[in-house]
Amino acid sequence: MEQKQELSSIDLRALVTETRRYTGAKVDKAYLYGDDLLRLKLRDFDRGRVELMIEVGDVKRAHVADPEHVGAAPGRPPNFAKMLRNRLSGADFVGVEQYEFDRILTFDFEREDQNTRIVAELFGQGNIAVLDESGEVVQSLETVRLKSRTVAPGAQYEYPGTRLNPLDISFDAFCRRMNESDTDVVRTLATQLNLGGLYAEEVCSRAGVEKTIDIAEATEEHYRALYDAIARLDERLHSGDLDPRVYEEDDSVVDVTPFPLVEHEDLHSEGYDSFTAAVDDYFYRLERTEEEEVEEAGTSEPEFEEEIAKQQRIVEQQEGAIEGFEEQAEQERERAELLYANYDLVDEVLTTIQDAREAGVPWDEIEETLEAGAEEGIEAAEAVRNVDGSEGTVTVELDDTRIELDATAGVEVNADQLYQEAKRVEEKKEGAKEALEETRAELEAIKQRREEWEAEDEGEAEEEAEGEFEEVDWLSRSSIPIRSTDNWYERFRWFRTSDDYLVIGGRNADQNEELVKKYMDKHDRFFHTDAHGGPVTILKAAGPSESAEAVDFSEETLREAAQFAVAYSSVWKDGRGAGDAYMVDPDQVSKTPESGEYLEKGGFAIRGDRTYFEDVPCRVTIGIQCEPVTRPIGGPPSAIVDRVATHVELEPGMYAQNDMATKLYREFKERFADESFVRKVASADLIQEFLPPGGSEMLD
Repeated sequence: MEQKQELSSIDLRALVTETRRYTGAKVDKAYLYGDDLLRLKLRDFDRGRVELMIEVGDVKRAHVADPEHVGAAPGRPPNFAKMLRNRLSGADFVGVEQYEFDRILTFDFEREDQNTRIVAELFGQGNIAVLDESGEVVQSLETVRLKSRTVAPGAQYEYPGTRLNPLDISFDAFCRRMNESDTDVVRTLATQLNLGGLYAEEVCSRAGVEKTIDIAEATEEHYRALYDAIARLDERLHSGDLDPRVYEEDDSVVDVTPFPLVEHEDLHSEGYDSFTAAVDDYFYRLERTEEEEVEEAGTSEPEFEEEIAKQQRIVEQQEGAIEGFEEQAEQERERAELLYANYDLVDEVLTTIQDAREAGVPWDEIEETLEAGAEEGIEAAEAVRNVDGSEGTVTVELDDTRIELDATAGVEVNADQLYQEAKRVEEKKEGAKEALEETRAELEAIKQRREEWEAEDEGEAEEEAEGEFEEVDWLSRSSIPIRSTDNWYERFRWFRTSDDYLVIGGRNADQNEELVKKYMDKHDRFFHTDAHGGPVTILKAAGPSESAEAVDFSEETLREAAQFAVAYSSVWKDGRGAGDAYMVDPDQVSKTPESGEYLEKGGFAIRGDRTYFEDVPCRVTIGIQCEPVTRPIGGPPSAIVDRVATHVELEPGMYAQNDMATKLYREFKERFADESFVRKVASADLIQEFLPPGGSEMLD
């Protein structure tokens, strides 16, 4: 299967829904990589740094990217980037729309002195046009002068001719369009209805209609099934009810979709919390795969490096699958518990439908009755989100969670089905764990063979080189090799303790929830401050999906984790020199509040005794690590100093985060003889990732 290089119209429809959540973010700067990749760096009040990527070359995409996936800024900006910086600096992002059903997105920005629209054409040769308030083209990557349309500076921007939108068409118009064709059903859906080949086949599969049926033989029943299948896709896209997937074949990513496809059921897939995250990860991995192929082609030992890279990818996939199974099982159990927690309401919904069906009431009338009840404020009717007579199901929404129920069964049967599904997923997880251990063993065996090969070739010279390496003066070296990494925990706040245990903390309420639900295991330790606004801090006994045993953490490691929790909390932001933190076991942390209390998102109830660490200093050290990888790191001074080539210690002070990041960048740049090294691995943006909230001062 060929790897996907361009986003489809359906993909863009899903992305638009998710990208609107960043409305209100302010533009910091614009960058242009090469002649076809535009990067807009924004700042969102709630989410922090936002990276909007638009690419219109051989690869065509538009999505928000993880900052870790964004390459270093290019050198001197071209005129196109300069123009955007002049127009957009400080502007508010106010919305994004898909033009008709075409692969065209419009991004709107407002500023007191002028408004700007960016039109991204993700079809054909691809193009990006910048428009002023009147719709006139200010500048575009490519000038287009055709009989049908013009895209050129000074001219009014002209969209291409309108295409039929299969998601917004009446059933009669759908039938007429289908009947105008002289080929089979799937080709007609792909071309005349503009669904494209993949989604045309998907609609046929979901509708249960044979793809190769000739239009002359297709019946109204076939058309109704196809039309309803398209309508269900549209409903999911419109409501944001997505279940994003990245698909892989032969250890390479091949597709990314907003929900699982029947057409891809034979491929390995990985689930994501959002479609924009899935799209970002897909294209990032696609680019990395291409780079690895180039690098491996020039290695002196391809038989080792290729196999190691392959096994590492498999390990990552299996770890992701295990995490996905755990999350899916937990979701199924939570749905079952929600049914019991709302037993009377759910029972009323099911009983109402069952009584109506026994009385011969059609499904559409049942749906109308429930809608009328919802308008009257009947609680049970208000909970109903969809009634599907063809499947005999009803979907209810309980505590913002949608649950599809068998309308012919009772509450207990529906809950039991959810528990059974959770059990089935757990069994799949256990099988995946066994496979993961086998892959890890194979990976270690390959690494061992490589080490033996290198030892035979290098002999004693290797030991001498290691001795020299330990004494390297990184600051005076004229050239420092770049060694990058891509670890699962780097999107959180993190550091490694003096004893090399991983500590991770949340950057926001969403990450606090994620850390507790997905990454906290029974042998870990949970840290927090009594001060409001502190991050959830987890001291890990082992990595995700790794077998772990109880750990007797040293006092130094515990103090460092406590200092991390204090430094990145509101204690620092308030300018205090020290604060208190407490530690508990994972089983003392709960999302269930005490009677009469309410827990905010990212908040947790702590039960039982706590171990306190009092008067923990508000100190953070930021440094540049040169081995085994090159990057900025930050955290408690005792854990950072010995890991870096140079460092600066901070305390609460007057300089805002971005100002301090810039000061540190300039300071480090002066310390290294290789100035380009700091620019490549420790930009101000990357340094800022490790800075506490609020102002800071450098300590002498």
